Parts: sequence; structure tokens; C-alpha cells
Amino acid sequence: YLDIEVVAHPLYRIAGQDLYVDLPLAPWEAVLGTGVTLPTPAGAVELKVPPGTRNGQQLRLTGRGMTRGSGAPGNLYAIARIEVPTVADDEAKALYRELARLSNFNPRAQLDEEAKR
Repeated sequence: YLDIEVVAHPLYRIAGQDLYVDLPLAPWEAVLGTGVTLPTPAGAVELKVPPGTRNGQQLRLTGRGMTRGSGAPGNLYAIARIEVPTVADDEAKALYRELARLSNFNPRAQLDEEAKR
């Protein structure tokens, strides 16, 4: 008898032939867009993160997933995770205050509307 134990990979999660990896992004990278180097099982690739990327958004790299037999490979999905800085110096805090003053973005708009009902 042969006992096989599959151990979870520290970076990738698998679902069928597709792989999933978390992609940490700074808030400004998500808003403005950026290019990142993303490791894949076949080697690093450059991934373009489009402007306006939302937390949890899936960015697909076609054919970069698992291959089984002679079939087509699955996809690799980079899941955007917006990371908020936990420490900010006085200059960074001043910039955030200025952004808050200038921005009309309300992340709770839907909640506000529901509360008015």
C-alpha cells in the first residue's frame, strides 16, 4: 500500500486545475494601477494591476494553473488584497487628511441609503 499525503502550499490554493494566490496591494496601487512581479509555479511573470482594482477582485492569468494529463492547464487567479499601512508618519497622515478633504468617495453610501429608509 502507498499512503499519499497532500500538504497545503504556503502561497497557492488549488481548486480543480485553477490556482489562487493572494496579491497584497497598497491603497494607491489599487487606485492608480501598477505592475507587479508575481511568482507562478512556472516562474515569475509581470502582472498589470488595472486602476480601480477592488479588494477581493480576481485577476486571471490564463493557462498558469495546474496541468493534468494531456488536457489544457487551468488558470492562476491573483486575488487583490488591499493592505492599509498601520504606521504613518506626520507627512503621510497630512496627505491622507488632504485626500479625505478632497475626495467625495463614500464607501458606506449603500448603508447610508438603507439607514434612511
